[in-house]
Amino acid sequence: MRTYSLDDVHETRKRRDSWWTVYFVDPVACRVALPVANHTRLTPNGLTVFSLVLGAVSAGCFAANQLVAGACVFYLSFMIDCVDGKIARLKGTGTPFGLWLDYVGDRVRVVLCAGGLAYGQYTLTGDVVYVVLGAAVAVLDLFRYVNAPQMKRVREAVREECQEPEPDLLGPDPLGPEPLLADPMGADPMGTDPLPERARRRGFFRFFRRLNRFLARHRVRSHLVSGIEFHAAVFVIAPLAGAWALIPLAAASGALLLANEFFLVYRMWLFTRRHGAGSAQESREHVLV
Repeated sequence: MRTYSLDDVHETRKRRDSWWTVYFVDPVACRVALPVANHTRLTPNGLTVFSLVLGAVSAGCFAANQLVAGACVFYLSFMIDCVDGKIARLKGTGTPFGLWLDYVGDRVRVVLCAGGLAYGQYTLTGDVVYVVLGAAVAVLDLFRYVNAPQMKRVREAVREECQEPEPDLLGPDPLGPEPLLADPMGADPMGTDPLPERARRRGFFRFFRRLNRFLARHRVRSHLVSGIEFHAAVFVIAPLAGAWALIPLAAASGALLLANEFFLVYRMWLFTRRHGAGSAQESREHVLV
């Protein structure tokens, strides 16, 4: 059996990932993946199931009002969830069923932990706001992970219609050419846009491109608040801080997550409008439903 090195494991990291994963999970997950790959026969699917079991344990801790224990076990569950992908890429043992299992397992873990938090705090305080909190966390997570594949399908449909490579809607690829949406606001076709306003717009997007390149050099995605950061705020940071932090941190991270989603939808809309994916694409609307 081949012996892998830490450099081999590092090669399995995603080219760009969430800042939470890059800075707080990958350094641990890579070191855990190394002995798993070299000294065990654990499969990616087995690791995914183990991660889900840990997620259920975390939910139980939250339900018992053991917030610190729940946060630590949730972190461990997510870290193992990262290890399974690294093992799959390292050994080439990933399967389509494994992709489904990983996706569904993540959703089940979030629902369980949201329910555990809501139950534990409601039984302790009798405050129905914690029930609302649990429901809101579950709904936001489902919205995020239902919206993302639908947006991907729209982009793929437009790309097929235009017969063009798919650009990075979140900014330019620092290793490649500028994206088609380098200036999403576009120039005023009537020539009425005041020059100072146009300059401000271009200045903003130049700053955005520079920031995106800086983040890319550190493997960090340009959308800084996504589902992973939302989970980390609600199930790790807030419980570690204490019960007082659950509602404000969940509300703040949820608002940022929604803002990020609306921004992505807006950029997608600009992309479809720019490429004239109107009437021809509307005839295929049923395909995207």
